[in-house]
Amino acid sequence: MKPIRQIGLSYAAGAFGALANSCLAWYLGMKGIPQHFGVAIAPKLTAGFLYPRLVWGGLWGFVFMIPIWRGNFWTSVLGRGVFLSFLPTLFQIFYVFPVLQGKGTFGLALGRLTPVFVILYNAIWGMATGLWLYFSNEEIGT
Repeated sequence: MKPIRQIGLSYAAGAFGALANSCLAWYLGMKGIPQHFGVAIAPKLTAGFLYPRLVWGGLWGFVFMIPIWRGNFWTSVLGRGVFLSFLPTLFQIFYVFPVLQGKGTFGLALGRLTPVFVILYNAIWGMATGLWLYFSNEEIGT
C-alpha cells in the first residue's frame, strides 16, 4: 500500500475511534456512571470537547501503522486495538492529567478510579480504530 494511503487510512480510523471514545465518555457521563464511582468525568458533547479529541485520536491512529499483531478479527480488533490503546492511555495519565490539566498523576484529582475509566475509554478507541482498519480490508504497516 502506498504510504500516503496508509497515513490517510490510519488517521481516519483513529478519528473514528476518537468519535466512539468521545460518545461513550459523554453517554456514561450523562448517565452519571463515572460520578457513581467518584470520578469527575462528565463531558458535554460540544464542538469544543469533540474537535481536539478527533484530531488527537486521528494522530494516535498512526500507531496502527506499526507492523505488529495483525490477523483475524479477534486479534486485529480486540488484541491489537486494546494493546495499542495503552499508548494514549499512558500519555493521558502521565502527561495530560498532571502537566496540562494539573489533575495529578493518573488524574487522581478527578477520582481514585479515574485510571480505570481512561483505560476503558481508550480501549474503546483502540477497538473502534482496529475495527475501521479491519473492515477497510487494508493491511496497514506492511
